[in-house]
Amino acid sequence: MNDGDGGDTPRETAAAASIEQRLARAMAELEATQQAVAEAEAELRHASCTVRSKDRAVEVTVGHQGELTALRFLDGKYRTMSAGDLAAAVLEAADRARTQMSRQVMETFEPFTRPSDAVPEMTGVDVDWAAIFGPGVQEGAHTASAPSRNRLRDEIHEDGESEHDV
Repeated sequence: MNDGDGGDTPRETAAAASIEQRLARAMAELEATQQAVAEAEAELRHASCTVRSKDRAVEVTVGHQGELTALRFLDGKYRTMSAGDLAAAVLEAADRARTQMSRQVMETFEPFTRPSDAVPEMTGVDVDWAAIFGPGVQEGAHTASAPSRNRLRDEIHEDGESEHDV
């Protein structure tokens, strides 16, 4: 409302100041969030997860995108294992390591996905999980891993049958 002399009323001035303060708070929180996300991404680029298979025959290390970065065969146990059992141990450890790494990444970014308490208009940051984990994350968790598990079981079963048939 204008009082006729071209100046703003005290109410208009207070409203404008309030909007400017809210905008300043929102911008400050946005900048802080962007900085925190960048720091989390930088930290996770160097993250890895190492897991031993349940039978303790192999140890697998994966990087932040779930890529296999190291594979160790422990205590010579692998020498007495069938090829199918060894493959199953490697895949089991790799799957568990990827799952643990996924959880670590999601826990790291979870605070950024929540709406802001201070600025209700900020609904949280959209996280590009494909950029973090790779394109496979776009598939559902069960659909991405289930076919490979079934193929492994089929191959182990087939290997077992051929050994008995010989």
